[in-house]
Amino acid sequence: MMKLQSLVLAAATALTMTTAFAVPAGTWSVAAGAHYVDPKSDNGSLANGALDVDVDGDVRPTISGEYFIANNVGVELLAAIPFHHDITLTDTNGNKIDAKTQHLPPTLSVQYHFDYDNMPMNIKPFVGVGVNYTTFFKERIATGSDLKLDDSVGVAGHVGLDIPFVPTEAFRIDARYMDIKTDASLNGIDIGEVDISPWVYGVAFVKQF
Repeated sequence: MMKLQSLVLAAATALTMTTAFAVPAGTWSVAAGAHYVDPKSDNGSLANGALDVDVDGDVRPTISGEYFIANNVGVELLAAIPFHHDITLTDTNGNKIDAKTQHLPPTLSVQYHFDYDNMPMNIKPFVGVGVNYTTFFKERIATGSDLKLDDSVGVAGHVGLDIPFVPTEAFRIDARYMDIKTDASLNGIDIGEVDISPWVYGVAFVKQF
């Protein structure tokens, strides 16, 4: 009987500690920082293999808002100012054509924040999954032709760590994978698909309300 009472007491204590460290339902958080979009190394080829595509990376300020629909479960929307990407097209003879684009990648995710009160510095890991919508604009190509990149919709994954300063403020380190593929056209003629699918690395200051 004493062992059973001890187990019940230990379980009750653990639940109390978990609740104390949980992010309660109804909480809002805002994260302001910066992210680096790092496209995958092989971005595909266009015009039936005549042009290899290379898309470079870019870093821009970002902001996200998250609302907790249940304890430790939040819905987050990520936004940013436009990212700028230089694009290099290389033909079969090694000649290069420069192009560029801008894009906005708003991403909506459902996230779970873990309670680990015994973690160093009370670090709180989290994971998320959602959908990314990327819209491209201001496409340009050195030849003066009309380059167009279609909007993209794809899955997105999210992992990160919140390192708290105080109970309602934290420093965040995170990484996202975004499935971004866009159909390209030149002077109205489809020339193939550009596969950007980047990892996105970021840091931010997080405030809960």
